[in-house]
Amino acid sequence: MSVLWKVLAGGLLFLLSPGYGHGKKEVAGSSTFYLGQRREIWTPLVQTTVNFSQINSIKSCFQFRTFDPEGAIFYGDTKGGEDWFVLSLRKGIPLMQISKLGMLVSAAGGPKLNDGRWHTLEVSNQGQFVILEVDGSDGLTVGMQSKDYQDVIGGHLRLAVGGILISREELSIQFEPQMDGCVREGIWLNLSVPWETETEELWPCYQNIQPGSYFPGTGLAIFNTSVFTMNEDKEVTIDLKGDFSMMNGTILSILVPGQEVMFTLVAHNHTQDMTITYGEWKMNLKNNLRGLSIKLGEDTLFLHGDEDDLNSFVSSTPVSHPAYPELWRNSLLAIGGLLGEGNDNVGSQFLTGCLKEIKIQGVDLDLDLAVRHGSISSHSCPA
Repeated sequence: MSVLWKVLAGGLLFLLSPGYGHGKKEVAGSSTFYLGQRREIWTPLVQTTVNFSQINSIKSCFQFRTFDPEGAIFYGDTKGGEDWFVLSLRKGIPLMQISKLGMLVSAAGGPKLNDGRWHTLEVSNQGQFVILEVDGSDGLTVGMQSKDYQDVIGGHLRLAVGGILISREELSIQFEPQMDGCVREGIWLNLSVPWETETEELWPCYQNIQPGSYFPGTGLAIFNTSVFTMNEDKEVTIDLKGDFSMMNGTILSILVPGQEVMFTLVAHNHTQDMTITYGEWKMNLKNNLRGLSIKLGEDTLFLHGDEDDLNSFVSSTPVSHPAYPELWRNSLLAIGGLLGEGNDNVGSQFLTGCLKEIKIQGVDLDLDLAVRHGSISSHSCPA
């Protein structure tokens, strides 16, 4: 049931995401592009096609900013996708993959770019080499040479930002394509041709950003709990960091499909407190927290909070939930909203605020892997 639910929820959240599915629209290549704008995950945000007769420089330059360690940035191809190039991030480091004359080459290197600062990237083709410069310095060079090399310059060249125009199976190194990042001030092959996008309106980028996941009060992110393994004590630890006094709405909820909500954490900005429920048990906390650790056990709920004044509190409450270990393995966990009962996947009481850190079982939670509403910024919050 949970797999089917995820498929249906993914389709619903995708269709409800604003700005999608309104036909193609022309935009300037120098525009600011927020790459995290919701769409099919491998589809470019913008793309263009140019005739080789118009090109006098195989060089493109743009500014790029992200906290996201992984995602698609820039793509180009010729011969209808027979020869192609893609620039992405993987673990924060630039990764270039090239297919030419039936050969596949990939290389990663250069400085980490997911530091939240604007970087100037220049991608150029010089003979048998594709060169990436970062902030005026050499970042990565990839060369390809064949004794049978005969390149015929002609036809069309396609460019894309935020996705690829080939099948992902053609990539020699797989990566998660979704990118919470921004591209601006692009100069593409020294041409001023218009680009096309299928979004009704390009979303703006925040002027200043900080690390975290931002929820604007319009949607949630959902995971199947089966991906989170219990420890040997049948416990699950959830760690949250952020300024809880600036949050309002449901931060976390856990639902067993077809049953009532198992667990909720809700922030009430107007009363300056938070409410935790675990089955029939309920507790109120002041919202002057910067961190909260929750440990769900078979017969105990453990809370550890870091308060605004850097003091801490610890609460261990004897509380049991019927068949908790079995229910956890088949539940749905939502960040940023209250899951409805049964298979009501629309959600309610959406969170407004920034979660600077989300960990489950000590591992950072990547919202790019969730079924999530397109308004959520997975790796950045407005500063």
